[in-house]
Amino acid sequence: MSAYQWNALDYEKNSSQQQLWARELIAKLQLEGDEHVLDVGCGDGKVTAEIAARLPRGSVLGVDKSGEMIALARQRHAVEAHPNLRFQVEDVSRLPFEAEFSLVFSNAALHWVSDHHPVLQGIARSLKPGGRILLQMGGQGNAVYIREAIDSQMELDPYAPYFASFVFPFGFHSPEDYKIWLGEAGLKPLRVELIPKDMVHAGLSGLEGWLRTTHLLPYTQCLPEELREPFIAQVAAVYLARFPLDEQQQSHVRMVRLEVEAERA
Repeated sequence: MSAYQWNALDYEKNSSQQQLWARELIAKLQLEGDEHVLDVGCGDGKVTAEIAARLPRGSVLGVDKSGEMIALARQRHAVEAHPNLRFQVEDVSRLPFEAEFSLVFSNAALHWVSDHHPVLQGIARSLKPGGRILLQMGGQGNAVYIREAIDSQMELDPYAPYFASFVFPFGFHSPEDYKIWLGEAGLKPLRVELIPKDMVHAGLSGLEGWLRTTHLLPYTQCLPEELREPFIAQVAAVYLARFPLDEQQQSHVRMVRLEVEAERA
């Protein structure tokens, strides 16, 4: 994961859509209850805890590079109440595990990593023989209209000088590329596909909350403190001028997820 300064509590408050999509992904795991699972990029741990609840004879370890996220995950899901659930700080590009897990899971995390080769190699090493993976992340074409709104504001004063050397932070990859990388890591692709998604937020405040805590984080951390909230407000306003709130006063963002199912070859 990245070296960004995450506000774990703010993320927890503004990530309900990610949790909803994670539940859809968990259902696809078809857990039997005795698996040993690695959750890569676990964030605040609420999704990891939902997996643990489905593993009465198994266990799950959530890892994330953010110490703030792991601290909140441990606070919210103490080992005394969840004996089969653990969290630890790890760089997903340098996973230290060797044949420990029957399943590797990741939801809404790996698009924060630009180079997936070391990630997939670490995942392959982490799996027991016959182990499998189920990953979902932003894919090719993800959040394209939000990105256009962001780009339009980056070019304007007073923001433009702060983005002079900015590098696009996300890896939104294609299934064709990903199948190749899986094979190079010793993983056999079973299903690699792009899935369109509609991300729904409660009005302007919900959209701004999501932008602030996730998608705009790499951008706002380039800005001085006093310009961050104005930048978020401008991006949201430009986006909603093009895609207004619906009759229920909800905002909609077109997303594309890359979903990956594979097994250790």
